[in-house]
Amino acid sequence: MKKVILSIKGMSCSACSSSLEKYLNKQKGIIDATVNLVLAQASITYEDNLDIKDLNRFVASAGFESLGVYNPQKDKVDTSQDLIKIILFALLLIILLYISMSHMLHLPALPLLDIHTQPINYGFTLLILTIPFLIYGFDFFKNGIKNLYHRSPNMDTLVSLGVTASFLYSLYNLIMLLNGHDDLVMHLYFESCATIIFSLKLGRYIDRHSKEKTKEALKELVQITPSKALLKSSEGAKEVTIDEVKKGDILICKPGMKVAVDGTITDGQAHFDEAFITGEALPTKKKIKDKVVAGSMNLDGYIEYKAEKIGKDSTISEIVHLVIEATNTKSSVQKLADKVSLVFVPSIIIIAILTLIGYLILGHSFNEALTSFVTVLVVACPCALGLATPLAIVVSVGLCAKNGILVKTSDILQQAHKVDTIVFDKTGTLTYGNLKISTIYNYSDYQDRELMSIIASLEAKVNHPIALAFTNYAKENNITINEVSSFKNLPGLGLTGKLNDKEIFIGNNKLFSQLKIKNLHSEDELNLTKTGNSIVYCFVDNKVIGLIGVNDIIRENAKYTITKLKKLNKEIIMLTGDNENTANIIAEDLGIKKVIANVLPAEKVKIIKQLLRNEKKVMMVGDGINDAPSLATADIGVSVNSGTDIAADSSDVILMNDNLEKIPDLLSISQKTLHIIKQNLFWAFFYNILMIPLAIGLFKPLHLSMNPMFASLAMTISSLTVVFNSLRLKKWPRNQNK
Repeated sequence: MKKVILSIKGMSCSACSSSLEKYLNKQKGIIDATVNLVLAQASITYEDNLDIKDLNRFVASAGFESLGVYNPQKDKVDTSQDLIKIILFALLLIILLYISMSHMLHLPALPLLDIHTQPINYGFTLLILTIPFLIYGFDFFKNGIKNLYHRSPNMDTLVSLGVTASFLYSLYNLIMLLNGHDDLVMHLYFESCATIIFSLKLGRYIDRHSKEKTKEALKELVQITPSKALLKSSEGAKEVTIDEVKKGDILICKPGMKVAVDGTITDGQAHFDEAFITGEALPTKKKIKDKVVAGSMNLDGYIEYKAEKIGKDSTISEIVHLVIEATNTKSSVQKLADKVSLVFVPSIIIIAILTLIGYLILGHSFNEALTSFVTVLVVACPCALGLATPLAIVVSVGLCAKNGILVKTSDILQQAHKVDTIVFDKTGTLTYGNLKISTIYNYSDYQDRELMSIIASLEAKVNHPIALAFTNYAKENNITINEVSSFKNLPGLGLTGKLNDKEIFIGNNKLFSQLKIKNLHSEDELNLTKTGNSIVYCFVDNKVIGLIGVNDIIRENAKYTITKLKKLNKEIIMLTGDNENTANIIAEDLGIKKVIANVLPAEKVKIIKQLLRNEKKVMMVGDGINDAPSLATADIGVSVNSGTDIAADSSDVILMNDNLEKIPDLLSISQKTLHIIKQNLFWAFFYNILMIPLAIGLFKPLHLSMNPMFASLAMTISSLTVVFNSLRLKKWPRNQNK
């Protein structure tokens, strides 16, 4: 199974994206396809027996063009030529409208083009001035007919049908005018054809320009990584392109320079601005053995670093990939809108035909019937309906990424604000997880160094905050870490393995039951837990040889976050495998009332499931490794402490700088996003429900009517309203949660 994102050309409205998506999902070998109208992309999961050429062929068969695999670096739109054309055709349209409408506005008529005295000159001049507009709008006709042929009519189909009908009718009247029917000069609608085409071209220019603004956050991410790096070599430092950098190369970063690729500092130290990835303006100090991320700015020091992740493997590339993936997923609301879009255009065509027939049956003139027919076709706006959700999602996902919140699916942005229960893991989530050895109770004949060597040798096999406390202690005190055989991880209990032919167990007090040993050290354990220590027992050949107290520090922003969430009426639960006394000390300090301690990973999942059965909307916040089952079970899983290893994370949301304050931000952005989507959908439905009956002529008894020119303007305004309303999300105030 493979997955790819293709850039698509030729989509003009939601009917296009919906029809392409439907067509692709029907093809043999395609497992799943999602088409994004805003980003002009198709995200396709397909079987190994297909290749890119097959996918391109499928896209072409559906009536569109594949531009190949999406490349963020090349995702640029040059609108300068379009602007020149808009200005030129605007001037031409002014001339055309003056000639055709000066008599209505009582303006001076041009002597040789007077509608009353020179009708033939007048008619042919309008025809000649309209032909450039037909050429200018040829893409409407091409796409409209092509999509009609592929049984997937879109907005271009509606426009091309309306303009063609209006033009042919005007051409017929012009021919009749040559045969002496001077009265038909009042039934020439060439200017309507030109106005419709120009209005749509202008609308699409503004629409395309505005859509680019929705992708600004993504563009900023793409442009963060520098194009060149400073390579350290035997000949000294030399400048090379990013493509020339290889894994293992030693690179140099001076003050004011950006880090070129992900790597590890081998020499020097400096403060770095990582706001693009964390959303925080405060600089981060980095020293030898610390990781640096491509695109981060060196503020004040000289460093050398070893290149590790290059190109598509870099953190920033992974972030861009996640953001694009999120915008390519579809929420339930968007899926419903897409289904409506699929039947919307065919329905409008039927309504327009019935309007034409109805007018003729009721005895109205063909001129009036045709005008209403064209008006219905032109006024309908499937674009507003199709763009209502994806535009808001693109802006919101980019906004979240800019603030250090990586959202993996668009549905999260529509669901997060509904969360009423937030479950926090303790170690590494509410606390830093930077555990330190605080107390050593040695019950054996071993020296303390030997005891710590035994424990550190097993703990070195895993990557957990408690394990790091022991391995760091060993490094700081030059304690030997030995090779362990028969190593096993005991979920919820601890670790086991063999060292010097002795069977070792280390872990929590549940090991006493597992090993069927009586705990004679509960008083020492109680003393440790009273002071907020996590406890680690060590057993050798079924005998307790030591008890170690490990202390942690509460995150500085944890208390503020809990307070803020409680003000938002969210139920807060601490769920931890640590002992109850330690958990209660941390919870009391944070203001958390409900604590569930001493739970195994499988028990955490059961508790989450029970909350869901109680109809709670649950968000689980954990470290993304040990809490993976719980994160996956909750409605929304939020991972902290992910560092730069974001690709392997299994949660729905990743907090890039482990800042818990981003959780209220996520809820706020979610609420604002849903508000914008509801406004967009309301406007889209309200516009079509109001304008289509008006175009049919149902409000004529109230002296309210519409012609094709105003219909095209109304349709353009409808689409732009949705675009500009979605852009309001960019002004989401970061400080509103303070």
